[in-house]
Amino acid sequence: MAEYTAEVLWQRDGQDFLGNRYSRRHLIRFDGGAELTGSSSPHVVPLPFSDPAGVDPEEAFVASLSSCHMLWFLSLAAKAGWQVETYTDNAAGTMARNAEGRVAMTVVTLRPRVTFSGERRPDGQALHALHHKAHDACFIANSVRTEVRCEPVLLA
Repeated sequence: MAEYTAEVLWQRDGQDFLGNRYSRRHLIRFDGGAELTGSSSPHVVPLPFSDPAGVDPEEAFVASLSSCHMLWFLSLAAKAGWQVETYTDNAAGTMARNAEGRVAMTVVTLRPRVTFSGERRPDGQALHALHHKAHDACFIANSVRTEVRCEPVLLA
């Protein structure tokens, strides 16, 4: 088993905490040394108490699913002998009430666009099968109750 860590740091810095007038901006540090600015979503906490330049938990959730899917896809494509040149995904998550009536990320839709080079390239059916295998292998997708859809964009 592996353990993954992230450190989240926030400071009041004299702000009116009890009056609920404080910045939700914070720092997120990962075990490999990467740092990013985090914040609440401006959809949840209005400006100026959210930082729209920061990554909010909802965006991070969508990005985590997209990144995991991509990493598995690349690995499986390499094993199949298909050379990937580019992979982009305009993933989106939808917040709504779930079956229990709680607000949750109910659907995440991945929209990967992949370009291949070389003589061996997957056809549409093989591409969809590869995405399906990547989804099944993704640790993050296997860890959540959210419906995760994959709608690959087929490129000529």
